[in-house]
Amino acid sequence: QVQLVESGGGMVQPGGSLRLSCAASGPIFSISGMGWHRQATGKQRELVAHISHEGGTNYADFVKGRFTISRDLAYNTVYLQMDGLKPEDTAVYYCNAAGLAWHGLGATEYDVWGRGTQVTVSS
Repeated sequence: QVQLVESGGGMVQPGGSLRLSCAASGPIFSISGMGWHRQATGKQRELVAHISHEGGTNYADFVKGRFTISRDLAYNTVYLQMDGLKPEDTAVYYCNAAGLAWHGLGATEYDVWGRGTQVTVSS
């Protein structure tokens, strides 16, 4: 079973930076894309950034110019560099990955989520 483990959350003052990491492990045959979502208290989960297998990226408007998504293909890891953090960025950040996993003699699709990491921006 493909699993994701996030790290790098914490508390930071407004204007500060954090770097989140998400490592995928398990019977991975391929990864079609990985992304970061967030969910603030009382709000719906929303997309923050996504990176495709080919390296194409897309960002939510509210993070453009402040956050950068990147990946390390060798280690099946995706990163989210967050600069210029604002109090409204406070949320639990979740990693998501989709692709194909080895299953028996073939492969099956997966779409999995990590458990999330808390990011708090406060003075």
